[in-house]
Amino acid sequence: MWRTIAIYGVALAAGAFVLQWLQYQYLARTMAPEFYVVLIALGFTALGIWAGNRLTPRTVARDFQRNEAALKTLGVTEREVAVLELLAAGSSNKEIARQLDISPNTVKTHIASLFAKLEVQRRTQAIQKARELKLLP
Repeated sequence: MWRTIAIYGVALAAGAFVLQWLQYQYLARTMAPEFYVVLIALGFTALGIWAGNRLTPRTVARDFQRNEAALKTLGVTEREVAVLELLAAGSSNKEIARQLDISPNTVKTHIASLFAKLEVQRRTQAIQKARELKLLP
């Protein structure tokens, strides 16, 4: 990380040197100030994108393996897993009912059953606990 920061500093110093080298005072009088604002903005944009790519850690997506043992231990059915996946996707009860071709009351029943099995009281808690138990990716 220090190497990237050092390169960033050197790039800024090189930019300042280039402005001096091009006799900035002469060019500033002959060209419009908006031109320099655009050049500086483009330079910092490129530098920011480069630094962001270098400093942001890359995560490799692994194949998700559902914890079947936890499913059996908790007694979660396949339909409840489908409801849980749609809950994690942010779907409402009506959207879940439409996608699974069941009634909204059945969705509520599945959600209540999931809450009891996962020992939670809210959707966000259910999703978080399901991810901790490796029931959801």
